[in-house]
Amino acid sequence: MAVGKEIRGKIKSVENTRKITKAMEMVAASKMRKAQERMRAARPYSDKIRNIAANLSQANPEYQSPYMRPADGKGAVGFIVVTTDKGLCGGLNTNILRTVTNQMREVQDAGRKVQAVAIGTKGNGFLNRIGATVVSHALGLGDAPQLDKLIGPVKVMLDDFVAGKVDKVYLCYTKFINTMKQEPVVEQLLPLADARLAQTAAEEAAYGWDYLYEPDAATVIDELLKRYVEALIFQAVAENMASEQSARMVAMKAATDNAGNLINELKLIYNKTRQAAITKELSEIVSGAAAV
Repeated sequence: MAVGKEIRGKIKSVENTRKITKAMEMVAASKMRKAQERMRAARPYSDKIRNIAANLSQANPEYQSPYMRPADGKGAVGFIVVTTDKGLCGGLNTNILRTVTNQMREVQDAGRKVQAVAIGTKGNGFLNRIGATVVSHALGLGDAPQLDKLIGPVKVMLDDFVAGKVDKVYLCYTKFINTMKQEPVVEQLLPLADARLAQTAAEEAAYGWDYLYEPDAATVIDELLKRYVEALIFQAVAENMASEQSARMVAMKAATDNAGNLINELKLIYNKTRQAAITKELSEIVSGAAAV
């Protein structure tokens, strides 16, 4: 029964695939919890820097940091694109890259140049394929992002902004909403908007003290705002990694369920084929006995 043997081979193959997808689902679930904890742990640091920077900038209204300089509309527009290093995470990368592509097209249609920093192998490969100008990249970050691996590539874009070569910088990543929902986000990173540094009444009371500056107020404010921007980028990478593990867990669960459904269908076909072969053999035996 050659047909039955072929179906049994397919069932065995799908069962092996199901074992792999089930294992990947369990690994992604474990990594997702760690990624969420890492994402939440990064938030207090950026909040502290934001409050101190907001207080310092209000205490020195006569000085405007280059990170808050309004755009003149003549320079290029920069994009920091955060994607994953690995695949098998559903439409996570596709959604953010589609959003980034639409945004880049709008900028280019307005007659302005575009340059990008790629964080993640998938985004780097995509940007190179569409011919975008990638000034730097950070690849192979692993499961736990390290700030020192991000500072170098990101500094290229920050230096261009301070030098006036870039008017605006957008941060593009996938925001973690919950396990079942991740949202692609393209938000303005530079120049820092007043809304980013806005404080509540409680925060103003908690951080409203006078500071002694060393060496001077301008240097301290610039350095703090730079650290704040780096913290925002690190937070985006942490959010993206949490989204990646959640999307991979959901995708692998769907693959496992689909493999189970396919196995059931193949078993049904195999049983029908086997029953048809048995019925045919019985018919031949009965016909032979009747002929005798």
